[in-house]
Amino acid sequence: MADAALLEVFPTPVDSPFVIEHIADEFTSVCPKTGHPDFGSIILRYQPAATCVELKSLKLYYQSYRNDGIFYEAVTNSIRDDLATSMQPAWMQIITEWRGRGGISSRIIATHGDVPEQWRCG
Repeated sequence: MADAALLEVFPTPVDSPFVIEHIADEFTSVCPKTGHPDFGSIILRYQPAATCVELKSLKLYYQSYRNDGIFYEAVTNSIRDDLATSMQPAWMQIITEWRGRGGISSRIIATHGDVPEQWRCG
């Protein structure tokens, strides 16, 4: 299971609002039905409040899913919940984009807080 204890935060360096976007192109987990690897990208987009997530810890956290048998939807919501707990951002989006299997690719979006209109995905 993913290890949220790996996540580290640091104080937001400025007082004015801004948006951070981190893209991880090499995310892997395992399909719980077939045992085959799932490959995807994760877009983390958020407006920090008091803290930001530290990137090395985010990478290690993502890697902790590598051997998990977990559905796309569960991965996306789990990441959202763990990051929301760790950072308590003003708002956040987690967008996972999964490589195609059987001709179907998937995109899952989970949000936290009131995402401004200009940042909403649809």
